[in-house]
Amino acid sequence: MGMDAHALGDVEDEASIPSSYTLLPSHPDTPQRRPLSGIVGIIASVMFLTSLVGLIYKQGPESPVMHPPHSPQKLDPPSRGVSEGVSEKSFRPFLGDCPYNWTEAMLAWQRTAYHFQPEKNWMNDPDGPLFHMGWYHLFYQYNPDSAIWGNITWGHAVSTDLIHWLYLPLAMVPDSWFDINGVWTGSATILPDGQIVILYTGDTDTVDAVQVQNLAYPANLSDPLLLDWVKYPGNPVIVPPPGINSSEFRDPTTAWFGPDGTWRITIGSKVNTTGISLVYQTTNFTSYELLDGVLHGVPGTGMWECVDFYPVAIDGSTGLDTSVNGPGVKHVLKASLDDNKHDYYAVGTYDAVNDRWTPDNPEEDVGIGLRVDYGRFYASKSFYDQNKKRRILWGWIAETDSEDDDIEKGWASVQTIPRTIVFDNKTGTNILQWPVEEIESLRLNKTEFQGIELAPGSIVPLDINGTATQLDITAEFEMDTETILNLDATDVSYNCSGAAAERGTLGPFGLLVLANEALDELTPIYFYIAKATDGTLKNFFCADKTRSSMATSVERRVYGSEVPVLDGESFSMRVLVDHSIVESFAQGGRTVITSRIYPTQAIYGAARLFLFNNATQVNVTATVNVWQLNSAFIHPYPLDQI
Repeated sequence: MGMDAHALGDVEDEASIPSSYTLLPSHPDTPQRRPLSGIVGIIASVMFLTSLVGLIYKQGPESPVMHPPHSPQKLDPPSRGVSEGVSEKSFRPFLGDCPYNWTEAMLAWQRTAYHFQPEKNWMNDPDGPLFHMGWYHLFYQYNPDSAIWGNITWGHAVSTDLIHWLYLPLAMVPDSWFDINGVWTGSATILPDGQIVILYTGDTDTVDAVQVQNLAYPANLSDPLLLDWVKYPGNPVIVPPPGINSSEFRDPTTAWFGPDGTWRITIGSKVNTTGISLVYQTTNFTSYELLDGVLHGVPGTGMWECVDFYPVAIDGSTGLDTSVNGPGVKHVLKASLDDNKHDYYAVGTYDAVNDRWTPDNPEEDVGIGLRVDYGRFYASKSFYDQNKKRRILWGWIAETDSEDDDIEKGWASVQTIPRTIVFDNKTGTNILQWPVEEIESLRLNKTEFQGIELAPGSIVPLDINGTATQLDITAEFEMDTETILNLDATDVSYNCSGAAAERGTLGPFGLLVLANEALDELTPIYFYIAKATDGTLKNFFCADKTRSSMATSVERRVYGSEVPVLDGESFSMRVLVDHSIVESFAQGGRTVITSRIYPTQAIYGAARLFLFNNATQVNVTATVNVWQLNSAFIHPYPLDQI
């Protein structure tokens, strides 16, 4: 039997170059609980999960931070969020022994032109996205008072096309005992009759703050802008069950309708070091029953937050409403891991009768396999867009500079470009993420480059007759297959751990974005091929930030992972450049990398775009299309019209 949700228990990115020359030399200053005691079903599930053989906890390939030769003292910003019961919001490393002397022009350039961000101050998780009466609504974690985390409210913006946004008044503020310490992450559900319900996590005003789940709904459903929201007088509607830590119980999902005629949601938590997702059912969204066991859990992955759970069509044709299940459907389970601040997902099967989800490949389970994005990306949230029959995803792009720098510029964090999600029916193992088609409405002049030959150790400037700070780039790379087949095993252990300056037999090759003419600053986005002793190839997609900035107070590392490249496919990438944000999509979106960078020289008219091939043994032929992008209209909604 389940238990009463109200039962109060223990409460929580051409010139020939000599082979000895490294195309991209290192820059001179480049830094190289409690046990669960009250839920028998959960204990049983965790014991079963712990007994699974072959589950090895691992992180996606990501190089360690490289420190400069003199190894300056690492200065960590103060912890933010942990004492309040949420994940660390100051988890960025500070690299450098002194702050960088930013100019106003540098800081102004960093602000994006077509990514969503508030007018000022701090933003983190996307919340409760939905489509209502012709408007897309995005809510987000927001501090109206400062560029650092705290006083978390729900910011609110609307758009008719997911690109141009209008800021609205705050949707919800921490003004009640059940959310006085923060209106935290939540999700929206649209019921069959058009009613909208939002479930969100609040932090209580009790001595030991407790994470509880609260209900809110529009005051006027006929208002297209959904300006006013009502918090249910009976909040909280769910409190932590016995045995679950009161600070480890958060972020309810969009609800889905089960075969028994009741609604279900799932909430992230953990048992010891096993990340879990609890399932609750309800008929009215005001009272809930905790179901026995867990939807899923993975030993060694720690606290699961911002869980997302949704169906995908096996034929990869379209998005699906969250309640769809049956033949031709798989389910994606995603969790944001508090321990390492990455979003992981897996594809599997959902048993709607027993409310259990099983991964297709246990060796790539949630938290130990695929990541949603291999760069600066966290706390993602998806929703079903009933307007265009698609599933759309947002993710939080956190800063990788110092907290003092954020305070100086007056804002922190950006949301990704909304991405569509479908199942990859070619590989059968992963999702495909792709920028929403509406981004193409910003395209201006196009420059095409056909059949550019890149010899080993070469670099070719791409003259796009304009600035290179707002771009939509597609590139395809072809290689001589016979040459690759005749080579011996090479770079067997490669995994995006080395910078693009490190030459290999079959890579790296790709694009240099946000580079200056002298190549003092650049961000390589590239492929790298490793060949095993048995002749099999592993293809990697990487983004190198080690020379993105002359500043000393920013993160420097290489992001990336392996990417499937099937027989007959060329190496393909799409790269969106928006000032200090670079979003990179390989092979139609099988692998995605978001980079947060802070150039000091490759800005405004000084930014350039190049092709490069730093491999030693293979020629590459490139075809590139480059569109300059207009700026999006992102402004406050006219107050006299509200």
